This record gives sequence, C-alpha cells and structure tokens, in this order.
Amino acid sequence: MRILFVLVLFAAACQPDRGEVREWTAADHDGTENLGMNRGQERPPAAKEDTAPALAETIWRKNCATCHGATGRGDGPQGPMVGAKDLTADDWLGKVSDDEIVTSIKNGKNRMPAFPDLPEPVLTGLVKRIRGKGQPTPPAP
Repeated sequence: MRILFVLVLFAAACQPDRGEVREWTAADHDGTENLGMNRGQERPPAAKEDTAPALAETIWRKNCATCHGATGRGDGPQGPMVGAKDLTADDWLGKVSDDEIVTSIKNGKNRMPAFPDLPEPVLTGLVKRIRGKGQPTPPAP
C-alpha cells in the first residue's frame, strides 16, 4: 500500500501539463518586465500627466529624499550623516533665490552631488517643490 501511494505521488508530480518551469527573475516580482525598466526604477508618468512635475517628483524621491527626506527637512536616511539642509526652514527660504537653488542642484554644494543634466522644466519643478515646503508639485490639469 505504501508503494502504491508513493507511485501515485510520483506520477502526480510528473504531469506534463503543468507548464514549463523557468528560472525566477526580479521582474517576475515587481511587474516592470514589460516596461523596459530595471528593478527599483519608477514607472513613467501616464500619458495624460504633465511630465515635468512627474519627473521632478521622481527625481526628488530617487535623489533628493535620500538626504533631505520626503518633505525636505533634512531627515532622510543619510541626512544626519551628510548634514543635509532643512529646505523648509523659513529663514533659509527667505534668503535664497530660485536661481541659487537651481545653481546648487546643477553644480552641487558641500557634500551634495551635482545634477548638471536635468532639464529646465524638471529644475523648475524641484524649485516649486522646495518653495512649497516639501509638498509634491501637483500635475497641471
């Protein structure tokens, strides 16, 4: 009886109609395989969205928030280690111009890396986000 049970189990496990088994990849998990994206990359904005604010938000989350935090307070995971500035402080916002913010983003400052290749609309979106005290810039209607 025991041998019969083992044979039935073995036969059930070898059914050819179970489909082809392939090696698991990260794309199987995160759903980006059809978008030509790597794991950890943001999905592109929907076609109806204004891409500049969406790209600025993506840049913020991927590059700025690491040090400045989600809302720009300098409380990102690496913020204390690098001495990230609180970009929501009224005294700082009152004395810095938009052009100075753009220059800092493009050229870097202190331990902040440079981002020289960002297009002007994205830079404008980042400045708006900073001026809005860390609130994401809403897409245009």
